[in-house]
Order: sequence, then C-alpha cells, then structure tokens
Amino acid sequence: MATGNLNWYVLKVVGGKENKVREYIESALTTSSLFREYVSQVLIPTEKVVVLQGGKRVVKEHNLLPSYVLVECNLTRECYPLLRNIPYVLGFLSEDKVTNRPTPVSQAEINKIVGNIDESAIQSQLDEIFNVGDKVKVADGPFSGFSGVIELVYNEKRRLKVIVTIFERETSLELGFNQVERE
Repeated sequence: MATGNLNWYVLKVVGGKENKVREYIESALTTSSLFREYVSQVLIPTEKVVVLQGGKRVVKEHNLLPSYVLVECNLTRECYPLLRNIPYVLGFLSEDKVTNRPTPVSQAEINKIVGNIDESAIQSQLDEIFNVGDKVKVADGPFSGFSGVIELVYNEKRRLKVIVTIFERETSLELGFNQVERE
C-alpha cells in the first residue's frame, strides 16, 4: 500500500477511456510493487440518474467528470512517469508551468465530489407521485411529445388518465407512470 505524502491528483484522459485507465491502474496495483508503493486508489466520480428507456425508468451511472480520473498517490519523481505513461492518459490537470508539477486537489473538494451521490433522490424519482391537475408531457408511445393534464391517478396500478389536446380536441389517454414526465 502507498505510503508517504498522499494527495489526490486529476489525470486528463482520452474521452470515453476513463474505465480503461482505472482498470489499468488497478491491474498495476495488483501486479507491480512499484505502483503499490506510490499509488493508493483510483476513482471515477459517477452519479446515478433515472432515465426513460424503452418505456421504463432505469437507473444508470453517469460520469460526473468526463475525461478525468482521480488518483490518490504520493507523486514523486518515480511515480510521475508511471502515471503519465499509462495508455490514454494525456497528462495531469493543473500542472504548474514553472515546476512542471501537478497541483493536488484538496480533500474537501474530493469529499464534495464523492458526496454528490444521493440514493434517496434516485428512489424518489423512481417512485414519483402524481396528483390530479398536474401538467405532464407524454414521453413514450404514439403520443410522445404531447402535453396534458392528469384527470385520474391509479396509484396501485401505476397508471394515469391524462387529457391531451389533439387537433384542437380534448382526448383522454390512459398511460403508465413511466410514460410521462412532469412539465
């Protein structure tokens, strides 16, 4: 395990290759004693978001900082080239122009980034409560894009009766909770 003055640094990586860089570092941590001596951990900050996919609400992970990977290490002369020469790594974020040394990220900033994940917010998005009179937009199905007002709510069936205006005429639609979004 890494010892010494451990700080967090940000690696700039090729877009979409964040996981490859993390896998490479984690693999090197298990096989290389030199890596274990200097590098403590690697982190890709993600957040969970609820998206509508195929008519269902699905929880997916979304990268908070695309093209960046956080590494906790003791950045010495020996460690710098180990990290800098990893495939898909473009360099360090905020390198000092005079000393060519990267500036570490404060622990407070790391805590702020890691603390962004709120599981209760995800659950509330999945168990969204609709009320009569709420304005919604149809997000899935043949009437996708139309806006309407909720007339009835069937919570146990997770269905809604929504009134939409089509060709200047009010039309009643019965839709699932997963087929509408709040406006």
